[in-house]
Amino acid sequence: MIEAQESSTGRRVRLGMVGGGQGAFIGAVHRIAARLDDRYEFVAGALSSKADRALASAAELGLDPERSYTNYQDMAQAEADRVDGIEAAAIVTPNHVHYPAAKAFLEAGIHVICDKPMTVTSEEGDQLVALAKARGLILAVTYNYTGYPMVRQARAMVANGDLGRIRLVQVEYVQDWLSEDIESTGQKQAAWRTDPARSGAGGAIGDIGTHAYNMACFVSGLEAESLCADLSSFVAGRRLDDNAQVMLRYPDGVRGMLWASQVAPGNENNLMVRIYGEKGGLSWRQEDPNCLTWAPLGEAPRQITRGGPGSDGNAGRVTRIPAGHPEGYLEAFSTIYSEVAEAILAARGHGTAGQGVMFPTGEDGVKGVRFVEAVVESNRANSAWVDL
Repeated sequence: MIEAQESSTGRRVRLGMVGGGQGAFIGAVHRIAARLDDRYEFVAGALSSKADRALASAAELGLDPERSYTNYQDMAQAEADRVDGIEAAAIVTPNHVHYPAAKAFLEAGIHVICDKPMTVTSEEGDQLVALAKARGLILAVTYNYTGYPMVRQARAMVANGDLGRIRLVQVEYVQDWLSEDIESTGQKQAAWRTDPARSGAGGAIGDIGTHAYNMACFVSGLEAESLCADLSSFVAGRRLDDNAQVMLRYPDGVRGMLWASQVAPGNENNLMVRIYGEKGGLSWRQEDPNCLTWAPLGEAPRQITRGGPGSDGNAGRVTRIPAGHPEGYLEAFSTIYSEVAEAILAARGHGTAGQGVMFPTGEDGVKGVRFVEAVVESNRANSAWVDL
């Protein structure tokens, strides 16, 4: 591979994308997030597994026809051979493509930013982590909810001991969009998420349950030791779970519960994390992301707002606009991309990443896949306890 060269702007990262073409919601989200803080140039893509759609999507987005590819294998090789080739590849395909695509770019010497779950199996995940480490490359996973300012503050408050010894970790991610059999109508996003060949062994637990589990780990600073799970497929004929209820055991007697559902009417994108300790509790909701509820034991609960009184430097370093002007999903997603850009630029030779820079890594991705595997194993064993 030819050594990476400076981009035309010096401080931007040259980005390519696999998947995310016409009709793909998450691809557009990744592109917006990558460019919101002006840290990336989107210059190449293999935007669909269908050649005609890949080329049409690239044309709509204004990509150079020379850098519009019909498969990720050709893209990885061609971009690695260019002096101005991409420095990072964002992989936003259905789950079963994550591993081979990430492997191709890592082998070509290109950093990878992968959607979750990182791989279908933990064995694949371990291989990607080892490959990235051997090549000295960044492997990031877009557990984007960890980019919210008030989530960063919640994590810091737990780590600082504000809650005292942690007792309970409660997390849920609840939606209603799969309450009916829309996959059989040809709805693209539902079709692949409910197909074991493309989604993997987990349905809702792999799609949104991994986000919930990652949030529980991120905010609490704890790793679960074992779990007991019950999976359901409420919609007739559905081949993967659409509801998951999981009990978690953490070190030192800490207990947790996780609920992930896509069949709960009235819930749009209801991700919530609650942490309780000896001295108080914290609660945060993704649908009201600029507020963190802090309840010291024996005192009235209080709202800490992003940028307002009580908001700390951990929230401040990933805040863009003053208090009262809402920041949301796209900004949190952009924080992950910007933090990864800091690490890539450091690897390019611009020094070390700034203090406090953090983003979900390949190791976090493997933990998420192992979680899904353990949930499926527990459910198949009549909700037996399974070690993580």
